[in-house]
Amino acid sequence: MRIATWNVNSIVPRLPRVLDWLEKTAPDVLCLQEVKTTTEKFPLAEVEALGYEVAAYGLGRWNGVGIVSRVGLSDVVRGLPGEPQFDGASEARAVGATCGGVRVWSVYVPNGREPDNPHYGYKLEWLESLHSLVSSELSSSGPFAVLGDFNVAPTDADVWDIAAFAESTHVTPAEREALARLRKLGLSDVFPRPLKYDHPFTYWDYRAGNFPNNKGMRIDLVYGNEAFASAVTDSYVDREARKGKGPSDHAPIVVDLDL
Repeated sequence: MRIATWNVNSIVPRLPRVLDWLEKTAPDVLCLQEVKTTTEKFPLAEVEALGYEVAAYGLGRWNGVGIVSRVGLSDVVRGLPGEPQFDGASEARAVGATCGGVRVWSVYVPNGREPDNPHYGYKLEWLESLHSLVSSELSSSGPFAVLGDFNVAPTDADVWDIAAFAESTHVTPAEREALARLRKLGLSDVFPRPLKYDHPFTYWDYRAGNFPNNKGMRIDLVYGNEAFASAVTDSYVDREARKGKGPSDHAPIVVDLDL
């Protein structure tokens, strides 16, 4: 089975690239983040034409997640139980489904903005809700994974220059501790192998030179339980999908499993 995750940074303008990537890479399951559309306006017909079922969850212009699967799609849950709101509104940041016997969650963790911004507190609260969800779903012994844009770099090695992130989110102790607490529940970080550079970064800002100079971050993650992680035969960041005209600022992670 091949499972992937990709922050596409708006599904509508990126749709031709996504459809082409689905045809070439042929994942059985693709978790999407930052689709930036509503559930009703997600381009279902185009994706379904390639043989995929879709579970989309979007509430408007920002955020939004989805799961597309060609190995079944059942037990769909949109949103985290008890998740916090920001500024009095809910945001579409998580969707779960069972695909081919694997329970997957596509998550788009809040950015946090700056450590003194209310959005940072919201981010930590949201991660606590994710912890509760994972804790409740790990009671099953079947393969389970949380995939997506976590907006946290787990270690200093996961950013191109830790000095450049002084006083910034994504690398603070509280955010990293939230990830560590997830792993302590029984999840492993499925670390992609680098195909060209020393570090398998997944995100590069659009500023000129950041991508070709590999000034990036590893903030897109795959966390799987033992049944999932032990079945992994390969995993990689598809840097080719970050190239060309009009790419997302993130690259997909592809994980192959022997299930």
